Amino acid sequence: MKIKEYKNLGETVCSGSLPNGLEVITIPRRDFRQKYAVFATCYGGACRRFRHNGVWYDTPAGVAHFLEHKLFDMPDGDNALNILSMNGAQPNAFTSGDVTAYYFECSEGFEENLRMLLRFVSTPYFTEESVAKEQGIIGQEIGMGDDDPYRCAYFSLMRMLYEHNPVREEVAGTVESIAGITADTLYTCHAAFYNPKNMVLCAAGDFDPQKIYDIAMEELGDKDGISPEVDFGEEESCFPLEKYSELNMEVSAPQFFIGAKISPIPRGEALLRQKIVSQLALRTLFGRSGNFYNSMYSDGLLNREFDFETDYVAGTGTVIFEGESREPRTVLAEIIRAVNEVREKGLDRDLFRRAKKASYGARLRGLESFDTVCLSAMDGYFEGYEPMASFDVLESVTVEECEAFLTEYLAEDRLALSVVLPLK
Repeated sequence: MKIKEYKNLGETVCSGSLPNGLEVITIPRRDFRQKYAVFATCYGGACRRFRHNGVWYDTPAGVAHFLEHKLFDMPDGDNALNILSMNGAQPNAFTSGDVTAYYFECSEGFEENLRMLLRFVSTPYFTEESVAKEQGIIGQEIGMGDDDPYRCAYFSLMRMLYEHNPVREEVAGTVESIAGITADTLYTCHAAFYNPKNMVLCAAGDFDPQKIYDIAMEELGDKDGISPEVDFGEEESCFPLEKYSELNMEVSAPQFFIGAKISPIPRGEALLRQKIVSQLALRTLFGRSGNFYNSMYSDGLLNREFDFETDYVAGTGTVIFEGESREPRTVLAEIIRAVNEVREKGLDRDLFRRAKKASYGARLRGLESFDTVCLSAMDGYFEGYEPMASFDVLESVTVEECEAFLTEYLAEDRLALSVVLPLK
């Protein structure tokens, strides 16, 4: 295994690839009782069209999420979720646009739980009867999402921004799309994406890293496969398809999402740098310490629900602002005004330095969280960079980089506004 020490952080990262291509990343933490593991595949809701073994497949929306649900069912009739819970673990899973991850944390029985995690994720078992039953369960989940104003406003924004990329659609799909999922669909997608070359195992805790590698080898050493090629659709314009949309739902005050597309760097340390620049730029201009937020808060146009982020998924990058305001259009206008001011005068240097220190501190606090460390290692592996390097990258980011990011990507003609208004 390869060992890399980050002495300034007091962290060590051990990594190694099984002969079949599975990457195993461990972060040893001595004298801690807690242990955490995540087993993930580079496959999510947006990975609908793909080529595997020379054949192109077009699958319904919602397959990745459906597969996440069904993999907990074991061939012998047991449910892996129940087995892990009875063994003292706290297991769960999630599906995003381009990743499906299965994880657990525990203080005892870690090796046994780890073996169960690797087994159930790599052992597909589906019947048409169990698929039909799950269609009803997930259909109810989708129905509840249809009643969520924030969710509706978010996907309305994504459909305004993206014309081709499947990130414009719900990860869970629709009731109509999941009706087209069969056991054969699930077996095909599992064979394509749940192979070692397309997956990573990350763990943190007080253990011997070599032991984790050996367990992975024992459980998965005979697995093999070819990584699929995913098609996310035609290249997107940098401008939104529409600038404004509104829905009427049962909300007490207008909810809004404001967004713009980023041209993401495909992968590697340059992508890590772009992520950090985007986060730091937004924090400097729109953070709680800045003039924008405090002025808008004082005027009653924003409250503490206001937030912002950059989301990189399935070959896309998106800046998103969200919150509650009696005048969402005014919020958009003030964002445009703030960016234009940066174009004319630049960012406040004191605020920039303060934001950089706050970002550094937040990343340090993140190291205390075992799940944050493992999920960051997962993202870094799939995207080709080392997350622990983010501290050095953050230190080197300049105010000019942040100004360029804001003025390029948050220009007025690139922004779209999605609003949910109270029912009349």
